[in-house]
Amino acid sequence: MTAEEAITVNAMTRPTTLLVLPLVLPFCAFVCLAEEPVIGGPCDGCELVFEDMPAQLEARSRIAPVGEPGQPLVIEGIVRTLDGKAASDIVVYAYQTDDAGVYPDGTTRHGRLRGWALTDEKGSYRFDTIRPGAYPTRDNPQHVHMHVIESGKGAYYLDDLIFDDDPLLTKDHRKSMQRGRGGHGLTYPEKDDRGAWHVRRDITLGKNIPDYD
Repeated sequence: MTAEEAITVNAMTRPTTLLVLPLVLPFCAFVCLAEEPVIGGPCDGCELVFEDMPAQLEARSRIAPVGEPGQPLVIEGIVRTLDGKAASDIVVYAYQTDDAGVYPDGTTRHGRLRGWALTDEKGSYRFDTIRPGAYPTRDNPQHVHMHVIESGKGAYYLDDLIFDDDPLLTKDHRKSMQRGRGGHGLTYPEKDDRGAWHVRRDITLGKNIPDYD
C-alpha cells in the first residue's frame, strides 16, 4: 500500500460522523423552526420572531439585559395544549418597549428588548426583564408582545401581556386587547421583597387562533 492509499483508507475509516452528528442535531432542532409558517391571521412583522433567534434555548431567558433602566419584572407561565396537557419544547417569544416606552434600536423593528424561551418538561417558561413603559405619545397601556412557535405547526401571536394595575388600562382597553388568543393576557402584578414585579401569563396553544387544526 502506498502512502497516498494509506491516507485515503484512514480518512474513510475515521469515525468523524459519529462525533459530529450529536452536535448537529440539537443545533438543527432550533434552526429548523425558521421553516414554520406564520398562521393565525394577518400579522405585521410576525416573521421577525425567527430573526436572530439563538441556536440553543432554555426555559429561563432574558429580555432586558442586566442593568437595563427600569423596574425589574419576572414573567412566568405554563404552556398547555387545548386538552390541558403541559407542552414541552414550545418556543415562547416576547418583545417590549424600554422604561421610556420606546422600542430601542435593534436589528429588527421589534427593537433590542426581545427574548426566546423553550418550555421544559412541565411546560414552564420564564423571562427576566423590566416593566415596559407606555408609549409616550399615546394612551396605550403598558404591554409585552408575545408569540408562540410550535414545531410542525406554525408561529402565531398571542394576546399582549397587560397589567391589571396600569392606570391607562381602561374598560375599553380591557375589551379591545383581550381576544383570548392563547388565553387572556391580563396579569396581576405582585412585588417581592426585593422590589421586583412578578406576573403570570399561562398560554393555551391554538386557543382562538384562526386556521389552527
